[in-house]
Formats: sequence, C-alpha cells, structure tokens
Amino acid sequence: MGLYDRDYTQADSARQGYGLPQLRFNLPRITPVVKWLMIVNTAVFVLQAAVFGPYTLERIFAVYPVSAFATVQIWRLVTYQFLHANIGHLLMNMLSLFFFGPSLEKQWGSRRFIIFYLLCGMAGGVLYTLFVMTSVVGVGPLVGASGAILGVLAACAILFPHNIIFLFFVPMPIRIGAVVMVLLSVLTVFRGGPNPGGEAAHLAGLVAGASYVLLLPRWDRFKTRVRSGSWEKRVEENRKLRVEVDRILEKVHRFGLHSLTTREKRVLKKATQEEIRRHQL
Repeated sequence: MGLYDRDYTQADSARQGYGLPQLRFNLPRITPVVKWLMIVNTAVFVLQAAVFGPYTLERIFAVYPVSAFATVQIWRLVTYQFLHANIGHLLMNMLSLFFFGPSLEKQWGSRRFIIFYLLCGMAGGVLYTLFVMTSVVGVGPLVGASGAILGVLAACAILFPHNIIFLFFVPMPIRIGAVVMVLLSVLTVFRGGPNPGGEAAHLAGLVAGASYVLLLPRWDRFKTRVRSGSWEKRVEENRKLRVEVDRILEKVHRFGLHSLTTREKRVLKKATQEEIRRHQL
C-alpha cells in the first residue's frame, strides 16, 4: 500500500508539451518514532524466525486467550504488536507505517504519536479477546501491528482526507479507503472469512483511531473549561481571602492582636504563606 501524501507528492500545472498534470513522487522523510518502530518490528521478526522459531515468542507475547491465565496477561496487548506471521505480513505493515506514520508524528509530536499507535493496537487485542470469549471468532494467537496501522490510517483519513492511497492497486482518496477497510473487516468477522481474528483487530484499530481524532478536540475543550473554572475559583478564593485579611487587620488595629480568634489567626497565617509563595515564584 502506497501513499501520495501532500507532504511529499506535488502536481505540476502541466507536463511540458502535453498539457497533462505531472505527479512527482518522493519518499516521505522518516520520523524518529516511525524509524524505531520499524527497526524493532524487523529485529523481533528476525529473532522470531531465525533464533526462537516461529511459535516460541507467540506462546509468551501474542494475544492468545486460550485460558483465563493467558487472557489476564496484560503485557500481551502491547507485545503482540511486534510479532508477525510471515515476511509479507511484516512488509505490508512496515510499508504502511512508513507512508502514513510520519504525517501523524509531525502533526502531533513523537510522544503523542507513540501513545496513539500503541493504544490503537491494544484496542485490537481487547476486541479480539472479547470476540473469542463470546464465540464470535475462534481462538488462536493474534500477532501483528495491523490494528495500530489501521488506527493510523483512520487518523490520516480524518486529518488529511484528500490524500491518495493505493488500495489493492487502485488509487483512491484515503477517506474512501478507510471506509472500504471497515466494510471488509466487518464482513470478514461476521461472515467467517479468512483471518477473522486479525480483521477484528483491524476494525478495533480503525474505530480507536477515528474515535481518538474525533473526540480529541472535545477533550481539549473540556480540559480548557476545567482549567478556566479552576482559575476563576482560585481568583474568587483569593479575593475573599484579601477581604477577610483586611477585616482582620482592621480589628488588630482597633483592638490589638490579643482580640483575634483562633480562626482569624489561621487566616492571617494562610495569607502570609500565600504571599511568600507568590514572591518565590
């Protein structure tokens, strides 16, 4: 799967002598997290294939809800994302990560991108486990970064909807490709097609990626309102404290320090501490 992304694909106004648009295709500049994800996935595949054997790591690190004990091994929700069934599986996921990942990492920054990536993959493992427990799909080891990759695809489809991808060698807008992937995943899961467990992970990754992008602005607005409310509350509390301090100081001026109650002394102490804290800042 390739991507003509607007970051690295440009159209000239016309091809000289023909009057046809010309596309220049350049490889995207790889970003730090994408680079290390590709390195780690490839290294794990080499270890898996050449050192430990194809099934040794799966028994420990794949999402494999074959028993209650294996189901509650939470680390599998992360580690299964770095295992792959074969070289084709690995290449498809890493190529997709290479083309889609840098746009999101540059948009969000490395920290947010890696959290998003892993959460989308974890969503795939959780949904697969739930499907196994409810007998929607049969039990087996789930491996691969596809859930995380499809989450990245969904995010790009929302943030960069006019970018062009090649899906099954057919060029189409990324938003259309994401819809096609959702429909294929749903049909495969519920009609018993090949690899229903993997398609369940794909579906969960897509939903998680889309939900994150769509709900993130609302979450940011909510946090802003909370911070604003907290700030207004603090300002009001400081105003009341100043009024009370003025009253207490007037009382001291008129009747002396001995006239203060225990509560009034605590108020003066609090006001003094607040003043010292402001000067330290």
